[in-house]
Amino acid sequence: MRGRRWRAAPRPPPRENRVLVPAPNGPGARPRRPAVPPAAWPWSAAVRGWRVSAPYSAEPGQIPPSELGAAPGGGTGCRRAATPRAGPGRGRQVRMEGTAAEGTVKECLELQLLEVEMLLSMFPQKGEIDLDEGAVSGVRRYLRNAGGALPPQLRYSVAVDVGEAKVKVDLQVQLPHLYPHVAPQLFARSNALHRQQQSQLNARLASHISSLDSGELHIYEAVQWVKDNSLPYLENSQISSESASKEVVVKGTLHRMWIYSHHIYRQELRKKIFDCAKTLNLTGFCLTGKPGVICVEGLQENCEEFWRVIRYPNWKHISCKHVENIETEGSIDNLRLFHAFEDLQFQAHGDYGLRNDYHMDLGQFLEFLKQHQSGHIFQILFGVEGKLSDK
Repeated sequence: MRGRRWRAAPRPPPRENRVLVPAPNGPGARPRRPAVPPAAWPWSAAVRGWRVSAPYSAEPGQIPPSELGAAPGGGTGCRRAATPRAGPGRGRQVRMEGTAAEGTVKECLELQLLEVEMLLSMFPQKGEIDLDEGAVSGVRRYLRNAGGALPPQLRYSVAVDVGEAKVKVDLQVQLPHLYPHVAPQLFARSNALHRQQQSQLNARLASHISSLDSGELHIYEAVQWVKDNSLPYLENSQISSESASKEVVVKGTLHRMWIYSHHIYRQELRKKIFDCAKTLNLTGFCLTGKPGVICVEGLQENCEEFWRVIRYPNWKHISCKHVENIETEGSIDNLRLFHAFEDLQFQAHGDYGLRNDYHMDLGQFLEFLKQHQSGHIFQILFGVEGKLSDK
């Protein structure tokens, strides 16, 4: 080995001037020097494990074979095509697509404004079309100065008179920017329509609009369809309302309780009776003295609550002598015999010692009952038939 001279291996061409094809000898093979000057190599693809093959020169604007999957010079082809630098026409094509899209939106917005003007001429009366003028102005500014952010979508509503009764059905319209190439968003509503009929009407409207040809203006067609097809849904809503009103009538029950006590003397007990009757919205009366009588009338649950409250905790000499229940289809207030909760105190009579002032005149009480259509209660309370003396 001593004295033997080693020759330097030939230097490979610059990386940017290599054309790569798969190396048959594996990833360790060296690239060979090209047979032509490096200027004839326009693409760079220096990847380890690839070797240089025959040179290739592309004409301006020509797609290199590497992008088509073939190796330059008719080679066996590459697994991965080398990515060329920005070629002529590539960025220009993207800009052309953007311009075409802007042109499509502009044309659609112009058609939308034309349709709005047509509808305004067909429905000139005040209140027939409710239009957002701000959105219209935004669209017009966008059309004058194409470019920039898209304007808000056009929204308006058309009031449609349906049937001989001229029932109002509002057709609410919202137009996407690409309408009429995409379907408009429509919704029909009316105060005369129940939720179910309104949902069915809008489902049929959407089905009708989807059957029309894309690219045509559909709003006037939708207005006519609502005018011609809404009446059956309005009639069904009216029938449903009448049925519902009949079903809503619930029978009310007036509850009246007649309560007897041996006596009612104490002021705190009287206060408790009156406060409880007022709280529970009960009418009737309280006869103070000996005997004591209470009548309350109102809702059943309120009367029962009153009876529970005044008995607690230790009112022993008290009993409910009679209960009346009267059903009605209207308000129970029409069945009340008393318009407030009254405090009854009649002239005392008799000589019963220290408490003779508390013995009420039952004749006056009987007259009071008869004035309130309750004379039959006297016998229920006291066990004797009440008679007024002739005077």
